[in-house]
Amino acid sequence: MSGALEDIRVIEMGTLLAGPFCGQQLADHGAEVIKIEPPGKGDPMRAWGQERADGKSLWWPVVGRGKKSITVNLRSAAGQDLVRRLVTGADVLLENFRPGTLEKWGLGPDELHALNPRLVITRVSGYGQTGPYSSQPGFGAIGEALGGLRYTTGDPDKMPSRTGISIGDTLTAMFATIGTLNALHARERTGAGQLVDAALYESVLAVMESLLTEYHVAGFIRERTGPMIPNIAPANAYPTRDGKAHLISGNQDTVWRRLAEAMGRPDLADDPRYATHLARGDHQAELDEMISAWTATLDADELHRLLNEHAVPNGQMYRAPEMLADSHFAARNAVAWVDSHDFGEIPMQNVVPKLSGTPGSIDWSGPRLGEHNEEVLGGMLGLSDADLDQLRADGIIG
Repeated sequence: MSGALEDIRVIEMGTLLAGPFCGQQLADHGAEVIKIEPPGKGDPMRAWGQERADGKSLWWPVVGRGKKSITVNLRSAAGQDLVRRLVTGADVLLENFRPGTLEKWGLGPDELHALNPRLVITRVSGYGQTGPYSSQPGFGAIGEALGGLRYTTGDPDKMPSRTGISIGDTLTAMFATIGTLNALHARERTGAGQLVDAALYESVLAVMESLLTEYHVAGFIRERTGPMIPNIAPANAYPTRDGKAHLISGNQDTVWRRLAEAMGRPDLADDPRYATHLARGDHQAELDEMISAWTATLDADELHRLLNEHAVPNGQMYRAPEMLADSHFAARNAVAWVDSHDFGEIPMQNVVPKLSGTPGSIDWSGPRLGEHNEEVLGGMLGLSDADLDQLRADGIIG
């Protein structure tokens, strides 16, 4: 087995990122992921992100990788019947429509479990399948706001900022993946499938550390603090002589001692202002100023080498060019080069995490729209060429 999930078949319904990124992770680890897309236009991700002059998306080859694309009009009775037939041979149904949409189509959990009691139904939505907000539309950015991430991100004297990626969507997809794998494992004991209800705002809330407890017990509300966390020092980005920013994390007592030695100031390790974690937190600003003055005398590569010699966690601020040129990335195959229909061989992040026995693989980049109609609808469901021609004529498939 090259992937741990090679015996798992997933029907992916839904669009954009939170649901499809879950499908991407399952496909990376060997699952057969059959993605259902609207005829004619497909998933909007086919047109999102940076694109070439010909309008081809550079995001779709990544999020669509390893999946089989079929086109089905889910708003038609015939299209819904095709889904029912696919579900009978599937292990997972993955969707991220607004709650109630599957039920409106006659494809709710009760109907699907009547066809296949072992089916795991993974549902991704803004607010979850229940509660007073459940019917409201919710994108990743809204989940980030409600879950507390947006308020705590950015500089304190500015409006809340955001990260440079769709972190709310990807966090939810990761929790949806974890939930799906948990449900599949439980099925081995019980023989029954179940619902996985992954909400955007709850997925963000889940990574907000002790935010709620700090407020309830101590009345403390976390605020925006820019590039550092209050009372965790030193842990910040510092300037270098060649105009770069270098991240240093020396907040643990033993690491701080080694950093002081690297700075040529071993006396700082025992200075009462800096000797303990709490003391360094109380003197965070002056400590950052002192370290900045030191790092500004060194080029980034020289600083990196010196800190590594003293076993101080540190790192350069990488962009795509640095990642593609880095020897450690190459040694661990962190970047995969994958053939694509539109761009030739292209780089993308490889499968994570790394499993020793079943490492998974990226078998192909995002497929063409409806590329696997004949393979899935014909080969898997047994529809004849005449059946497929009629479905095309009726506008049920592309």
